[in-house]
Amino acid sequence: MSNTIQQYKDYVMTGFLKSVAPIVIDHAKDCTITDVNGREYLDCFAGISVVNAGHNNPQVIEAAKKQMDKLIHCQSYLYHAQPVGDLAEKIAHIAPRGLTKTFFGNGGAEAIEGAMKLARLYSGKHEFIALHASFHGRSWGTLSITGNQGRKKRGGPYAPGIAFAPVPYTYRSNWPKDPEECGRQCAKALEDVIRFSTAGDVAAFISEPVWGEGGIIVPPSNYFKEIKKVLDKHGILFICDEVQTGFARTGKMFAIEHFGVEPDILCTAKGIADGFPLSGYTTRPEIAAAYKPGDHLSTFGGNPVSCAAALANIEFMEKENLAARATETGNYAMAKLRALQKQNPLIGEVRGLGLMIGVELIKDEKLTPATAEAEAVRDALFRQGVLVGVGGVNGNVIRFQPPLIITKKQIDQAINAFAEALSEVNQPATV
Repeated sequence: MSNTIQQYKDYVMTGFLKSVAPIVIDHAKDCTITDVNGREYLDCFAGISVVNAGHNNPQVIEAAKKQMDKLIHCQSYLYHAQPVGDLAEKIAHIAPRGLTKTFFGNGGAEAIEGAMKLARLYSGKHEFIALHASFHGRSWGTLSITGNQGRKKRGGPYAPGIAFAPVPYTYRSNWPKDPEECGRQCAKALEDVIRFSTAGDVAAFISEPVWGEGGIIVPPSNYFKEIKKVLDKHGILFICDEVQTGFARTGKMFAIEHFGVEPDILCTAKGIADGFPLSGYTTRPEIAAAYKPGDHLSTFGGNPVSCAAALANIEFMEKENLAARATETGNYAMAKLRALQKQNPLIGEVRGLGLMIGVELIKDEKLTPATAEAEAVRDALFRQGVLVGVGGVNGNVIRFQPPLIITKKQIDQAINAFAEALSEVNQPATV
């Protein structure tokens, strides 16, 4: 183990991280990761919301192995490959209505940038509107539409023609007790952004349906309906970033289904292939037709092995009804966390959809972010053998995003460990 850790120090770029967990992972199964010393960890982060169907899902592995024996790479856009066609057809059947044409890439940022290019080509417009507290990837283009200074520092200047609107972060808004009003006011603010912060040449509005890196911010139920009215009024496309929220994570195959609107372009990655590198963006045929010869390509996009894995992954999700399971176990987890909140003033809010759950930690009634405390809680959980994430624009949100096959017994284990971790951290004085 020490050799691998030393190799990382000597040869792997990790300067963008505060630290790398001092373990070497040997293997994983379902919700459990095991290191080279045989110690097991309950994975409540799923590789940042990737292995939704569990680590090393047998059905997914079998499909990938079968495809590897036949064909690994053929440049799936210059030639036809059956797994690509099969997956594209499947996505057309499960995506929001009318979205039937998919371009496959490798990672989330590639999908987002491809969607942005396509929106420009189709609309003939050049500007974009994104949201505060958003995160869309770490490439230059996706950082340009990311509304978080912490992710963008030392990388600018970024692309011109980007405007930002307020995110409906109800807990920290002027309407913490009235989510619907928060939704209405944020939609009204979008009108002002279009009028005062753009040249009236907006190709698309881009948003996650639940803001993941921003702190698992769940929008008010009316938010996207109000936003869509504004977009339709101005002829602006809606690009929905489902890179983190897609594939049953929130209790629906795609999180935007919770909010009763249909996007124009849907971007996916992470959970699409249960760990195999793949991404995509899916749109209506008339928008897809904006591409002309020479406009776009991806060398490894639509890799046959990844596409075969993705198709098996989706079939497993449907067979096991993982969306409904995520809702049931997610509600169970949030109920237990809210009970814990009553005993712990460090917990400011518990929020989420399905098994995309955020616990925001605060120092006092002024909602001062408990950033150091969040990191300390994560580290204490690690010592207990439970893996979680920390995020949010203030770095004070504990992120529970386990594989969707997690059991209630494992949830109990994680939350009991969380309670112990909280007890290790200095509790703020109540005001």
